Amino acid sequence: MQKFAATARSAVAALRASRIREVANAALGREDVLPFWFGEPDEVTPAFIREAAVEALAQGDTFYRHNLGIPALREALSAYVSGLRAPVKPERIAVTSSGMSALALVMQALLDPGDRVVALTPSWPNLIEGPKILGARVTTVALDFDRRGWRLDLDRMLDAITPATRMVIVNSPNNPTGWALTAAERDTLLERCRRYGVWLVSDDAYERLYYAQPVACAPGFLDAAQADDRIVSTNTFSKSWLMTGWRLGWIVAPDALLPDLSKLIEYNTSCAPGFVQRAGIVAVQQGEALIERTRERFRAARDFLVAQLASVPSVEVAAPPAAMYLFFRIAGLSDSLTLCRGLVERGGLGLAPGIAFGPEGEGFVRWCFAASDERLADGAARLRNYLDAAQSNS
Repeated sequence: MQKFAATARSAVAALRASRIREVANAALGREDVLPFWFGEPDEVTPAFIREAAVEALAQGDTFYRHNLGIPALREALSAYVSGLRAPVKPERIAVTSSGMSALALVMQALLDPGDRVVALTPSWPNLIEGPKILGARVTTVALDFDRRGWRLDLDRMLDAITPATRMVIVNSPNNPTGWALTAAERDTLLERCRRYGVWLVSDDAYERLYYAQPVACAPGFLDAAQADDRIVSTNTFSKSWLMTGWRLGWIVAPDALLPDLSKLIEYNTSCAPGFVQRAGIVAVQQGEALIERTRERFRAARDFLVAQLASVPSVEVAAPPAAMYLFFRIAGLSDSLTLCRGLVERGGLGLAPGIAFGPEGEGFVRWCFAASDERLADGAARLRNYLDAAQSNS
């Protein structure tokens, strides 16, 4: 009898495994490692949000819900997005089981095998690998780094967007670099996508963690969207409301796309849990003070860590305008994965290797600064000691 290999299809087998998880897994069971590898804060979700979920559970909210989300949450999100950006009807919003799921659903809805996708790098891996799961081809455009920080070469980005492009993915503010699109760059990209009928997918997970000026959020495509634009925004409760473990997100899409998104949600997760959605309502309606406090705390943490790392001779770092990460260069670094594994094993420090965010990230390391000054200072001292020891031994 012929034997057949029990393997996944080639597009899945070719996906990059998470290098962040590889480093984190190397520290399993070790309490002496300071972890800054994942994109989450060191605070639990505030009590007023947790209590809403507890109350919903106590009332028996454990049944299936509408594929697109319970009406009360869609209405709350409509009011929230409309207040930040431009008017968005509840009928244009789909509630999802995480921001990751939101992105995957949008890609499933819009991409066929062979479609061409343009995305910025360095990038959170899901944005690059997600289209590949569906057989799409991804063209990357690299951000540039210098002593001022990360910058977009707009002409290079525009050259990559052609009539053959099906989708452009923009994560701004960006993970891992903290770069954020300017309003002028947004308008230029939007005009190019309109001209060619390209779908523009905006990952807005970090829109509220914006430090460049005293505004409610970073510039986004929904600010300038017209009714017939091919614009989809994906978002998450994880970052702004400190709800990483709740796995709740949403999509804002053109009206015509919602029926198909509803079908895809049914075939992926059926619905987000009702009691989690109830917590989401409270977060949206009562969470502005939390967001403001979080943003100011992270701004201060960013400035503190930049000052700490600036004193390390081999580190080149610049304060990013947004998000919750420093993505900094280490002189002479050519293997960030080996460095980060060594930091865990011998330095007691957990950072994310730059290679996890694409080849353009090699030579860099990501540090999530959503932590206390005490922990950040301890981590910076551990990095300095490790690099000093490595230099002495070389």
